[in-house]
Amino acid sequence: MATLVTLGPARASGSATLVEKQARLLESLRSLGDVMVAYSGGTDSAYLAWAAHQALGDRAVAITADSASIPESHKRDAEEFVRGYGIRHEYIPTFEFENPEYVANNPDRCFHCKDELFRRMEEVGKARSIEHIVYGVNMDDLGDYRPGQNAAKLHQVKAPLVEAGLSKSEIRELSRRAGLPTWDRPASACLSSRVPYGTPVTVETIKTVETGEESIKALGFRQFRVRFHDKLVRIEIAREELAKALDVQMAGRFVEIFKPLGFHYVTIDLEGYRQGSMNEVLTAAQRQA
Repeated sequence: MATLVTLGPARASGSATLVEKQARLLESLRSLGDVMVAYSGGTDSAYLAWAAHQALGDRAVAITADSASIPESHKRDAEEFVRGYGIRHEYIPTFEFENPEYVANNPDRCFHCKDELFRRMEEVGKARSIEHIVYGVNMDDLGDYRPGQNAAKLHQVKAPLVEAGLSKSEIRELSRRAGLPTWDRPASACLSSRVPYGTPVTVETIKTVETGEESIKALGFRQFRVRFHDKLVRIEIAREELAKALDVQMAGRFVEIFKPLGFHYVTIDLEGYRQGSMNEVLTAAQRQA
């Protein structure tokens, strides 16, 4: 079993709280015995996979969905992380694109995605006598619109980070102290989240989005989203990087990237990147109701 990375003596009450929360998390994971971690490679699931490995060694296995909705670059990053820490890792195929309710892309799309993942993980667990599944939802996620949490409840998937009372910023700080390269990874979400509700999600569409996002990354941008609106693409860039994006020459680069992908109009969102911007239409509709 891997050696636990200690945080050192606390210098402030906040630091002591972090030490206590991590200890609580590790104890909770140890109590489960054998676990499967739903692992996407993002900051939260990477920290949870690392913690499960710290607590249980090879009795914890990180499971990644082999899905078209996960960018190939994210899969490569996820693989590099688990190799670096000796964490057991496997892919399992998921078939959400064969589900008409997922493809329809209604506001509950994420439920159908997570329902598919957790059902497949349950099948693996039954075959291997692994009772528990855990996933990386944190305290901050509880206040957002996250249908996938309903799927987790349906399948009795545990949320150890929530049970330990950990917020996103605390997970980043604990990851930083442990030397995890994922501590400052930009927020990420599946590629299907780039498509407006009501517009069918297809593999072709999200692969177009993926190609565009990889090209923007190659230009040196760090936090961004490519939002698909049929023949119009709406590019969200983090506010601190927005000035670079609004440069005339850079705007021309965006046109060179997205016109060949089939978009007639290439736009930059002047509000910048914000997580869950596709949910804004839901909030507006609720206010009008």
